[in-house]
Amino acid sequence: MENVLAVILGGGQGSRLYPLTRSRSKPAVPIGGKYRLVDIPISNCLNNNIRKIYVLTQFNSASLNRHIKNTYSFDPFNPGFVDVLAAEQTITSQNWFQGTADAVRQSIHHMDNHDFEYMMILSGDQLYQMDFKTMLAAHKASGAEVSIATIPVNADDATGFGIMKVAENGSIDSFVEKPSKEELGDWSSEVSDELRNEGKVYLASMGIYIFNRSVMKELFDEQPEAKDFGKEIIPAAIQNGRKVSSFVYDGYWEDIGTIKSFFEANLELTTAMPKFNLYDTANMVYTRARMLPASKISGTTLERTIVAEGSVIEASRIENSLIGIRSRIGRGTTVASSIVMGNDYFPRFDEIATKNASLPPVGIGERCFIQNCIIDKNSRIGNDVRINGGTHLEDGNYDQYSVVDGIVVVPKSSVIKDGTVI
Repeated sequence: MENVLAVILGGGQGSRLYPLTRSRSKPAVPIGGKYRLVDIPISNCLNNNIRKIYVLTQFNSASLNRHIKNTYSFDPFNPGFVDVLAAEQTITSQNWFQGTADAVRQSIHHMDNHDFEYMMILSGDQLYQMDFKTMLAAHKASGAEVSIATIPVNADDATGFGIMKVAENGSIDSFVEKPSKEELGDWSSEVSDELRNEGKVYLASMGIYIFNRSVMKELFDEQPEAKDFGKEIIPAAIQNGRKVSSFVYDGYWEDIGTIKSFFEANLELTTAMPKFNLYDTANMVYTRARMLPASKISGTTLERTIVAEGSVIEASRIENSLIGIRSRIGRGTTVASSIVMGNDYFPRFDEIATKNASLPPVGIGERCFIQNCIIDKNSRIGNDVRINGGTHLEDGNYDQYSVVDGIVVVPKSSVIKDGTVI
């Protein structure tokens, strides 16, 4: 895979993940207790021996840039790199990135300095473990100029994706972006009997592409005003007779585009046999090595719970939950079906001992009840706080928290005072 250069798109605003994206870009959002979303595509590249990796950033990118800089460095005898390319004004362009294709177009002059035959475009906010080597082999064997990773979906899901009409030989004949249910009748493709029985007869774009290097530049020249791959570049390539092929992926893949999908994907990791396997030595997920002490747990009943390192937990019970790095949870507290992202620093002993009701120490206090909740980093939850998320709550943004699809989200560095009930 030495002839492949990977480009990870990480510049979007991520408005559907707000308030988790209030102070960070979507690929920088913590996941799995100790990782960030951008670690997923980077790890997929490293596991497939792709060592030339660019991450394009723009919106709220400081924490993402810092994470990549502190995490991914190769030894001086390895020609590989994971570099950040931030949006920049140049002589030829005074605009910020206007879309996925525009981001690559504006950055491609930096990539021209490297020797590669294929460019792989990846999203910075998806959860999957994929064999890119197999996809590249299929791309070469088909003689394709562009290959698109596709996943079978049913009619309910199809309206949220770009849908391909794929011939039996894998060639993509046509493409439609987010069709209505009334349009779907003409967009089914040939799939296995098993998938057909499940109603998954529509092939949706995963936003993962392989372009031949020369073809990428030709497509940009043919569509100089195009801003997006899915909406403009890919449909134009198909219409102009380019060889565009589908690579059907049948493994686990989740687009972390909403608070609900983020919440469900995280909690699914706590099951005995999760669909996304963090314990697969052949598909390791890499992240920053923080050199934290082991977690300390006292008197707590744990059920289907992941606890990251550096945590000090004295809770009564934690179930179906994910506890992030450096978390502090006080005595008598119950946490259920929740994500606690942890902290960027340890709470000071003097803060805990002082018991200042107006500004609780970072972490979760004593005798709290937390359910159906996402508590972002460095939040301060006082004592005797009760947060019970669910459909009985009205969605909206409130003073120190938000409710999205019944899930209570406590943004980064928020303060929930003693005795608060949500």
